[in-house]
Amino acid sequence: MLAKELQDASYISFATYKRNGDAVQTPVWAGPDGDSLYVFSEAKAGKVKRLRNFSKSRVAPCTVSGKITGGWYRAEAVVLSEAADIQKAYAALQAKYGLLMSLTNILSRLSGRYHRRALIRIDVGPPTKQEMD
Repeated sequence: MLAKELQDASYISFATYKRNGDAVQTPVWAGPDGDSLYVFSEAKAGKVKRLRNFSKSRVAPCTVSGKITGGWYRAEAVVLSEAADIQKAYAALQAKYGLLMSLTNILSRLSGRYHRRALIRIDVGPPTKQEMD
């Protein structure tokens, strides 16, 4: 089961890896479902490009500005392509963020960004003692 600190966090720091092994951390919304978290991003964002090369990632609870507030967890992440998986991701995000997610979706549709999103499933593993650089 997913750690309570990840389930309850308003934001998580999602760390993806560059080809040279350097980690890049990004604070994101994350909707929990079982042992997974679901996040969304601009499809052309760096984290999405990095995930196409390496599924290895890490997550930790954080503030909106990215300050880590809990422990790091190993993870594997994948960009979703199947309609049913994308719907499951939106359902998890909607269940957690409610009205805020609805407003975000409306504004994204009005601005034309809604259909340029990528939905990501993060399968969370055990905690790690390794610190971020």
